Amino acid sequence: MGIANIDLAMISDMPAVITDTSSLAEREHHANWERSNRLCFVAMKRSISEHLLGGLPATNNAKEFLAAIGERYQVSSNVEAGSLMSELTCLRYDGLGGGREHILRMFHLQSKLRARDIPLLDSYIVSHALNSLPISFSQIKTAYNAQSES
Repeated sequence: MGIANIDLAMISDMPAVITDTSSLAEREHHANWERSNRLCFVAMKRSISEHLLGGLPATNNAKEFLAAIGERYQVSSNVEAGSLMSELTCLRYDGLGGGREHILRMFHLQSKLRARDIPLLDSYIVSHALNSLPISFSQIKTAYNAQSES
């Protein structure tokens, strides 16, 4: 939105009301801000499902609208963390792709959880990854266990 100054309403506060004594620069800034506010507001409203819009405050200020969305849906990070934990613990190798991709996916989920201040030890991820592999990967499991014991 930074292109063509469309984000003006998001990075600056609403300008003062235009009066008869307002300068040409103030009038131009106000017009640009109004256009930016309208475009940002429409873009946000169109990207949110209809049923979610009803619970949001009635405002025509894009910056206030975005702040209200942030306050209302702040808890979703906890839900996302729970979803990531559930996905990680339920993840099993499905036979599609290689075992490497499966293990890398687990480490990717671990990094997403770590970004949310939920640290998981690498040893846990490796152990879980090996346990989630089918019996056809028993040679890898045996080799890893033999390596870690020595």
